[in-house]
Amino acid sequence: MPDEQISPMKKHIESYLSNGVDLRAEIRNSYIDKIYDIAYAVYKTLKSGYKVYVCGNGGSAADAQHFAAEFVNRYLLERDPLPVIALTTDTSVITSIGNDYSFDEIFSKQIKAFAKKNDCVIAISTSGKSPNIINALKQAKNSSCVTISITGKDGGNMPQFSDYTFIVPSQCTPLIQEIHLTIEHLICDIVEQLLCNTAS
Repeated sequence: MPDEQISPMKKHIESYLSNGVDLRAEIRNSYIDKIYDIAYAVYKTLKSGYKVYVCGNGGSAADAQHFAAEFVNRYLLERDPLPVIALTTDTSVITSIGNDYSFDEIFSKQIKAFAKKNDCVIAISTSGKSPNIINALKQAKNSSCVTISITGKDGGNMPQFSDYTFIVPSQCTPLIQEIHLTIEHLICDIVEQLLCNTAS
């Protein structure tokens, strides 16, 4: 590749990485309390013997499954498995609801079927505007669940249906997704430490 093409690409890489560093610094400086509050809400749910359900679309669906796996198996500490369930994995349920009713109901119907009072529903969306995510949060509120939103941009409609909301302060979807994973890992870490009484 000619040098005149390589140089702009290297600058693009540098710019993207710099924007990521700046975004993480902003979150470190201004959002630690919010991350802890969300993690503590998840901890209280699990400590009290209730379940956590997680949902999202696309990359956020992968996040939901990753997040659940860290709890069911382990994150960093040896401990009992925890009941955190991704609502993105049962293709028969999802395609049945999508085919017979609407894609907008693929999570809300599962929440209505499974979630009980005092369970927790975590909804992940970079835009905050996905109808199936909003419907999931509405159903979770109707089922008297604790509701948590992890989103970005302006948060969309998610905050009005959520007890706790983390809005990544960015308009860049890939960077929002990267921060979501960081937040999810921090939640796993804090919950494990609190449950295992190792928090310092």
